[in-house]
Amino acid sequence: MKKLSLVLALTLAITSLASCKKQEAETGEKVYNVGITQFADHPSLDNCREGFIEGLKEEGFEEGKNIKFEVKSATADMAINTQIAQTFAANNMDLVCGIATPSAQALYASCLEKKIPVIFNAVSDPIAAQLAKSETETLPYITGVSDSLPVKQQLELIRKTLPNAKKVGIIYTTSEANSVSTLEVYKKEAKNFDLEIESIGIATAAEIAQATDVLLQKVDCISNMTDNTVVSALAVILDKANAKNIPVFGSEEEQVKNGCLASAGLDYMTLGKMAGKMAARVLKGEDISNIPYETVKEAKITVNADVAQKLNIAVSSMGDDINIVSLNK
Repeated sequence: MKKLSLVLALTLAITSLASCKKQEAETGEKVYNVGITQFADHPSLDNCREGFIEGLKEEGFEEGKNIKFEVKSATADMAINTQIAQTFAANNMDLVCGIATPSAQALYASCLEKKIPVIFNAVSDPIAAQLAKSETETLPYITGVSDSLPVKQQLELIRKTLPNAKKVGIIYTTSEANSVSTLEVYKKEAKNFDLEIESIGIATAAEIAQATDVLLQKVDCISNMTDNTVVSALAVILDKANAKNIPVFGSEEEQVKNGCLASAGLDYMTLGKMAGKMAARVLKGEDISNIPYETVKEAKITVNADVAQKLNIAVSSMGDDINIVSLNK
């Protein structure tokens, strides 16, 4: 199996190199080979990917002109995640982007020895994930953009929306460092809003249905984090919560469009563009070790009017400066 994987990686490397050489011959300028891997397929990470490509384009790096992208998804499978990272390293990419913590960690582990620059994106706690020394100090050959969740604003939104709520449920993946650290922030901040956090840890997506059933017996609402395994199974959580008329709060706008009641979340297209512009600086020759990671902190309140109506919740209770959306059809 290892021999087969090696052969596959070498074959892809040769194919990628030939493609870049052909493009360089056609355009007359250097073509950069950039790998993008996202840990799971869901709208938040999709927006990060599209934003990353757009950010590079805005800085002069455009597919078909001077850059070639190899885009892969691990489909929330750790083995595939590692294989993608190893293949990118074997391909000697000019730069790679890891969207979500597991993908960023796998890329860094595989690409460090070859000194391939890694840009991470949608990593809530880069320090806990061992992708940065501190907010101002980088590790060798890696930097990126953090999606540190505005937990305080989310809890404030929950309190405004559900003035009588006592318990907030959270499902999280125990192996995701960001989820573990963000859960601790939730528990700390919840006390300031007279709320209690009920959490259930899961190892795989197969456990989410049962975890949701247990949680819904104890809580007044559910609040999502940017936990990739959990968000990938959002439809399961929503189906069960809707049957009991219990609100689910998302962590960003796309989750709200897909059926969550509301969110105090981040704009993941913006997050992606920031990472893309950071990647452009590296491709233009700037030393990655001089580029500390950046954090998006500005929260946007998004409310799904259709869901609010079904739950008999007044949109006006959630504040004045809000973005109102409807269900995706």
